[in-house]
Amino acid sequence: MGFIAYRIASPSEYLAITGYGITDVKIAKKAWIKPGQRCTRFDITPVNYTFEVQAMSAEKLPFVLPAVFTIGPRSDDGECLLRYARLMSSFDKLSHHVNELVKGVIEGETRVLAASMTMEEIFKGTKSFKQAVFENVQLELNQFGLIIYNANVKQLVDVPGHEYFSYLGQKTQQGAVNQAKVDVAEARMKGEVGSKERDGMTMQNAAKVDAETKVFTVKRQGEGAKEEARVKAEVKVFENEREAEVAEANAELAMKKAGWQQQAKVAEVEASKAVALREAELQVEVERRNAARQTEKLKAEQLSKAVVDYEMKVQQANWELYNRQKAAEALLFEQEKEAEARRATADAAFFARQREAEAELYAKQKEAEGLAAMGQAQSAYLSAMLGALGGSYGALRDYLMISSGAYQDMARINADAIRGLEPKISVWSNGGEGDASGGGGAMKEMAGVYKMLPPLLTTVNEQTGMLPPAWLGALQGSTSKSS
Repeated sequence: MGFIAYRIASPSEYLAITGYGITDVKIAKKAWIKPGQRCTRFDITPVNYTFEVQAMSAEKLPFVLPAVFTIGPRSDDGECLLRYARLMSSFDKLSHHVNELVKGVIEGETRVLAASMTMEEIFKGTKSFKQAVFENVQLELNQFGLIIYNANVKQLVDVPGHEYFSYLGQKTQQGAVNQAKVDVAEARMKGEVGSKERDGMTMQNAAKVDAETKVFTVKRQGEGAKEEARVKAEVKVFENEREAEVAEANAELAMKKAGWQQQAKVAEVEASKAVALREAELQVEVERRNAARQTEKLKAEQLSKAVVDYEMKVQQANWELYNRQKAAEALLFEQEKEAEARRATADAAFFARQREAEAELYAKQKEAEGLAAMGQAQSAYLSAMLGALGGSYGALRDYLMISSGAYQDMARINADAIRGLEPKISVWSNGGEGDASGGGGAMKEMAGVYKMLPPLLTTVNEQTGMLPPAWLGALQGSTSKSS
């Protein structure tokens, strides 16, 4: 609300105020409602809730407990009113929600209590059972701010299909009948004398009672006739009064109808006359407007054609100028939009290239960092291995080649190179066996080379078919051909 209002609750209502300046909920009978606050009325009148609670005893015997509970908010406790305002004030007390809530509490507590007692205990201790149900239900309703004003729990009845209470009643009735038979038999044992005396006294008392009954009957019949006549007279008087009132009301209604009909006829005459007057006025106005229209028509026909042509040309020129302006504006707008689109495309391409360059730079940086880290790790590894091998670079090289499988790869490559070949192996010697003394000098070495050439060239020719050049010599038994 945007203004201050004063609210007052009725005797059976309270105001629940929330909002500005109120921590939780304020309960009052009357209050000023300030801006930023909200006021809700809730009724504390008790309501009757009728249920038929179906429960089951400890022996698994079902029964129905009809009950009527009078339940309402607890008005003598401020805390209970606060709980009711918070939880229940937004619902109508006769709504389905509240009905189901109360029914659920009552049925739940009744079933829990009945499940802990036998049917005999429930039936014999009906009063204590009802009191226990009342107390347990009240404990559950306290959390909603409700109180049971009255609880009327009716007699327990059987569930259809189960006849426990019926059989129990039959048992009691049969026991009473049997006891009566026993009493009758005992009475007969006292003898016929007492019976006869009782019969005589009974007949005497019966005659006395019959006489008194006849007197009382006649008396009551006379009083009844008098009362009937009085009632009939009062009824007749009442009917006459009602008929007079009806006649008076009919006469008054007829007078009012006559007055209304007269007023309606006068109104119809006035309306018809007013319509005729209005038609005459409108006809005069039509004639006047027709005359004016004819005058204007004659003036328009007498206007100069030059003026009309001038106005048409001016309108045409204005129309052409307007079209040119709009075309120019449309072209300018289109060029501006194209420029904005090219600018946006260029910005997007530049941003994309910038992102790609940054990504590539980042990748290069990470790759360089990875290579640097790998180099540092390999350097540390080689330094540690070199120290472990006593500083021998040859041993380190052999270890690395062995651990990396270099020798195996070399053997595999050589084997793949000669796979499928049928080499002819020639072994020759330069005759150095008898020159072990080392004499002869350089000429001896040259002689050894020349001695080695013929078998070498022969082997090459046999394996590849190539001949040595002519300046080097020719092989014995081979024809000269170009290599």
